[in-house]
Amino acid sequence: MRRGTRVRGSDRGQTVLVAAAMLALALIPLGFAYLQLGYHEDVAASTAPETPGSETVRLLERAVYDAGGETVGHPWEGRAGAVAQVNASLAPRERDIEAAQVKRGVAVRIERNESAADAWATEHCPSDSGRLFGDCEAIGGMVVQERAGETHLLAVAYDISVVDGRGETALTVVVRADG
Repeated sequence: MRRGTRVRGSDRGQTVLVAAAMLALALIPLGFAYLQLGYHEDVAASTAPETPGSETVRLLERAVYDAGGETVGHPWEGRAGAVAQVNASLAPRERDIEAAQVKRGVAVRIERNESAADAWATEHCPSDSGRLFGDCEAIGGMVVQERAGETHLLAVAYDISVVDGRGETALTVVVRADG
């Protein structure tokens, strides 16, 4: 056998050790570069005060989205019954939302707004012949629409009053059932 063509067992270990040391030396500048990039969370976003009522609106959005399924299977002719079923699902959730915030020193009053629901239906439900779905109707602060002969919840309009350490805030919001 020729000399130098074969690596002995002890030479192989030394070669691996040298290669590992070279790799470690190459990674040191990369580590320093990574540390110099630094990471600071968005302080402005994380410390920005929440606007009064924003938590209430978020909770109502979830409640209305969940209650939207209550109208499934109700024929359009039975829309008043569908609205009553949605109301039965929403009313306890609205009371829970009001009560949950008292623990944080925030008083919230939630009421349905029939005129805001009427206005939303007029603006967002087309009445011309080119519309995709059927009629819309605002009932008790809720907007429902006929789709394929069935009743679908589109939105619920609310008046929200929030009293906290910053004062009193009054909001009127329309929460869409589709999120």
